[in-house]
Amino acid sequence: MGSVIPYSLLSDFDINLFKAGKHYRLYNHLGSHPVKHKGKKGTYFAVWAPTAKSVSVIGDFNYWVEGEHQLNVRWDESGIWEGFIPGVEQGALYKYKIHSNNNDIKTEKADPFARFCQHPPNTASVVWDNTYKWKDKNWMDTRETKNALDKPYSVYEVHLGSWKRTKENEFMSYVDLAEDLVKYLKEMNFTHVEFMPIMEYPYDPSWGYQLTGYFAPTSRFGKPEDFKFLVDKLHQNDIGVILDWVPSHFPEDAHGLGFFDGSSLYENPDRRRGYHPDWKSLIFNYGRNEVRAFLISNANFWLDQYHADGLRVDAVASMLYLDYSREEGEWEPNIYGNNENLEAISFIRELNQEVYSSFKGIQTIAEESTSFSMVSKPVSIGGLGFGMKWMMGWMHDTLEYFKKEPIYRMHHQNDLTFSMTYAFTENFMLPFSHDEVVYGKQSLLYKMPGDEWQRFANLRLLFGYMFTHPGTNLIFMGAEFGQSSEWNFQQSLDWHLLKYDFHSGIQELVKDLNKLYRSSPALYEKQFSPEGFQWIDYGDYDNSVLTYIRRGHDPKNDLIIACNFTPVTREGYRIGIPKKRTLKEVFNSDAKKYGGSGSKNTGIKVSKTPWHGHKTSVEITIPPLGMVVFQ
Repeated sequence: MGSVIPYSLLSDFDINLFKAGKHYRLYNHLGSHPVKHKGKKGTYFAVWAPTAKSVSVIGDFNYWVEGEHQLNVRWDESGIWEGFIPGVEQGALYKYKIHSNNNDIKTEKADPFARFCQHPPNTASVVWDNTYKWKDKNWMDTRETKNALDKPYSVYEVHLGSWKRTKENEFMSYVDLAEDLVKYLKEMNFTHVEFMPIMEYPYDPSWGYQLTGYFAPTSRFGKPEDFKFLVDKLHQNDIGVILDWVPSHFPEDAHGLGFFDGSSLYENPDRRRGYHPDWKSLIFNYGRNEVRAFLISNANFWLDQYHADGLRVDAVASMLYLDYSREEGEWEPNIYGNNENLEAISFIRELNQEVYSSFKGIQTIAEESTSFSMVSKPVSIGGLGFGMKWMMGWMHDTLEYFKKEPIYRMHHQNDLTFSMTYAFTENFMLPFSHDEVVYGKQSLLYKMPGDEWQRFANLRLLFGYMFTHPGTNLIFMGAEFGQSSEWNFQQSLDWHLLKYDFHSGIQELVKDLNKLYRSSPALYEKQFSPEGFQWIDYGDYDNSVLTYIRRGHDPKNDLIIACNFTPVTREGYRIGIPKKRTLKEVFNSDAKKYGGSGSKNTGIKVSKTPWHGHKTSVEITIPPLGMVVFQ
């Protein structure tokens, strides 16, 4: 094995961009890259470690001995160490041994830009050249129209380690999932899948939210090209892929980014800004140019190399506020004396501008739980630039309402109607995510009150109301068939429940709601516009009934929706309608195939009786704990 030969994949221009925080494709230059140099095969290594005294590549090719392959520091004060090592090829295990100038400490670090990592609990990086021949040209060419904000967006949130497991309770591989999961998503009519973080993470109970390998899909389920194969298969079946992405914090694991070269390199050196008390993790230094370039390059990497169609950005609120989860005295105001993290805000804007200008048809989605304004508005008008934002307030209020016994709901109808006062201030996605079914919060099914029949009827009504409320939708795996127990990341979902009619009925309902959503322009063409929604009556507290209209571009496609939040059938219930047209029932959550009682509306007669401010009206039947849609 030869010694380190001077060689570089970085031009002066690359270095200037890096220092300015404007290099958005660092993954092509930093990390390990199998290359040929002067006819010899080997690997080029490059790592940013500005306070290092020396950096050696240690690995299975040199018995993990420091000094055998010492990298050369660049002359341009970029802090980058680099060099070519002949004979090191794909599959070689390695780390960087960093001797710090700061404190004379020596540490062994995984490569921040590694494309592949050892299977945890092992922590070495793997030299890997991600060659893969994509077959999703048709999807990529038409994605801009399919993934647009006026198209259906029904998302199935998946934790790959626990969606389904083998009989031996072992993980399914990316390749197995490309068969089973793709088939299931297609059958269920979901338009998108969202993967909880698949970037390498050391600790299973973190569910992937504590990342150490930002550029490597976790080796738990296979090789990098296997994950590409999964994405490819999803695209070939017209299913969009959203990746959960965590630029908010990272763990203190010894081999990770923390205190990387003996200094606070990636994290903010001020603990008030650089340490997260909730997650016992470190916070990126958004004011440092090279860190911004690292993170934006990482977002680009997944959109570019893995053809992701969107990024759901985790914990945005924790980035926006300096006092997030902090008591008085534990944080320092910004230069204007308030609590906004100006560096993080400018980073988020730069991130969104970059990814939207570089990749046609992608979306970024903010998990943001506060009333911070203009999260999903363009940067050009002062917004943060996200495509969508999770509607956490709606989720919380809706679940609180549904937990109540129906007899008390008449006093709390405002919990449901309040969302319409702010529904169009952002492009909202309605999320029933993994966070709502863990840590003693119970499954969605077991949040519902009443006997078994009522529980399932309530869940059917909840989903019916969700799919007809303005906005896009997200459901966490298991909820679509009424998983009884809380989510447990250590085992498969309870698929055996599908042999019971009530559970298979919920699954049928979600399948048909997805079909209704995808085939009804009134539910998606104006899902973020007040023109797409009109109340018929939100004030019938006594009966706990809501009635409303959803509209698209063509009035012929308008839908009328009626929801009854009590177990009492509402027969002969009169509602005003805008024009004298025949009404046809197109969906009923109380259908027998879903486990309902089978009540339905046939031969609805329109009369000239004025009602609800309209000149004409109809009498309908709204089933117990049911939702009906008319066209």
